[in-house]
Amino acid sequence: MKIIIADDSAVIRAILDQNLNKYPNIEIIAAVSNGRRAIQAARSERPDVVISDVDMPEMDGFEALKVFSKELHVPVLILSESDSERITAKQSGADEFMIKPKPGQFSTDFFDKLINNLKKIATPTSCMSDSEKNHLSTEMKGSYKILCLGASTGGPSAVAEVLSGLGKNFPLPILYVQHIEIGSDKTMADWFSSVCRDIHVTLATNGEEAKPGYVYMAPADKHLVIDYVKSNGHPILSLSDEEPERFLRPAVNKLFRSAAQFYKKTCLAVLLTGMGRDGADGCKQITDKGGWTIVEDKSTCAVFGMPEAAIQVGGAKEILPRGEIAKRIISLTTKQA
Repeated sequence: MKIIIADDSAVIRAILDQNLNKYPNIEIIAAVSNGRRAIQAARSERPDVVISDVDMPEMDGFEALKVFSKELHVPVLILSESDSERITAKQSGADEFMIKPKPGQFSTDFFDKLINNLKKIATPTSCMSDSEKNHLSTEMKGSYKILCLGASTGGPSAVAEVLSGLGKNFPLPILYVQHIEIGSDKTMADWFSSVCRDIHVTLATNGEEAKPGYVYMAPADKHLVIDYVKSNGHPILSLSDEEPERFLRPAVNKLFRSAAQFYKKTCLAVLLTGMGRDGADGCKQITDKGGWTIVEDKSTCAVFGMPEAAIQVGGAKEILPRGEIAKRIISLTTKQA
């Protein structure tokens, strides 16, 4: 777990640094004196969590907290000398709040509680030990049976980059919903096939069997869902004229919820750049059923709306820049030798 410490007291920074480094899998990547420097460090170092004081020069903890919660989406634990600031901290976006002991009164119990709170608010895999990560990786490698993609504004270029990174003989069927204008879907599918040389992209048709290594894209103005799953694990696709969801047809949520229902913990989904909130609820349902979701990091999104919404509702298991997503998909879908 990568941590940034922000406190105007050099003594407190040293106490936190020295004691937290005694715990396994903890890395203090920056210890700074104010909120402005903490934000600068977070932009370059990508922490899993921030520990922040409130009263600091140049930029206090509450001001910095707004940037961390609304822009950088980094969880923050506020460490304050006064419990009276708890409510304000929570209202400003703090994920956790603790009272800071006076110098000389820090205890092992305090640091044990601090570590537990940090693990609670940090991203799901960041606080795992190496052995836990290896166990999770081994347990889930090759166990996924479907890959779902969702995107909107900026989606075609994002999806093309991800698909191009999957290589030949990808082992799963891929279902893809892109918000698109009527009349543009066939042209887009043909374009994908021309730029993604190792994988074939086609418009989905009603009742067809989705096979590994192929991408089935929802046609314009049709919801794409799974009708049922064959004994070989392949989904039979259904195109629906049901009412638009949030004014959208096709809707990413429709596909993701359908995949969650049929595939549960064997469902893998990726939500890429796009405006609005489509896909957030579907991501949450996939994770609730034990599946895995990856959302695109703000740093590479044309529009961060859809990934951000998934993060806000707790539907994002991982947040990755676009260039790392294909590699991560391959690591999750490649069976152990």
